[in-house]
Amino acid sequence: MQLPIRRWLSIVLVVGGLLLGGCEAQQASSLSSTTPSSSVSTSSSPSSTTSSSATTSVPSPQASNQQFSNLPRLEGKATVVMTVKGSPIRIAVDGTKAPITAGNFVDLVQRGVYNQLVFHRVVREPQPFVVQGGDPQGKNPAIPAEQLGTGSFIDPTTSQPRYIPLEIQPKGASSPIYSKTFKTANISEPPVLQHKRGAVAMARSQFPDSASSQFYIVLADLPFLDGDYAVFGEVTEGMNVVDKIQQGDRIESAKVTQGIENLKRGK
Repeated sequence: MQLPIRRWLSIVLVVGGLLLGGCEAQQASSLSSTTPSSSVSTSSSPSSTTSSSATTSVPSPQASNQQFSNLPRLEGKATVVMTVKGSPIRIAVDGTKAPITAGNFVDLVQRGVYNQLVFHRVVREPQPFVVQGGDPQGKNPAIPAEQLGTGSFIDPTTSQPRYIPLEIQPKGASSPIYSKTFKTANISEPPVLQHKRGAVAMARSQFPDSASSQFYIVLADLPFLDGDYAVFGEVTEGMNVVDKIQQGDRIESAKVTQGIENLKRGK
């Protein structure tokens, strides 16, 4: 039992350093009136909308539509093909279960944001974990991959970073919950979209509504991330390409090949 316990502890440390620590600097380096951290308390609950009693407050689809009406949405499904080292990675993006997260991703792909960006984190030890990319600073070849992980997409219409809410739909629910982890919201059911090998999800800081453009692809089943991070799609072809990605490898291109008509941009 000693070896599995050590591996589990190592994975927990990797999660903290990869998805939390790496994006935590993003919040500190881009503070503004529109940054989520500007309205977040320093209590044990990272969400400014969460009460200390952690009651389940699931917004209706109508409420979420109004609250996040400025963000792109994917009303249906889409297919994105990323090319890395000359080989395609086909991603099925699910806007039926994560419309805002999926819409944000498809919108960024359509804008060309991911073209020539690097995978700045690749974690395979002590066992396969994730490959992570999507930092817009990665287009500058002068910035080493190890210095990336703090960037966000700057919306040209506002000249401010675009952040999206944490969006996860529990099994049996008719719509996602927003801005809360399952633990905070007292949700015991598993999410519909889970961290299975090949899943594609958004990286964020410790603040639930801090995801922007950085995403990761899961290299193995990682159920301990379920309910904490928003999965919005899966790799349907090209996991053999993903398995060979190294830190510093670039996304040569990313294109929406199907479903662009399902993208509805914000007001």
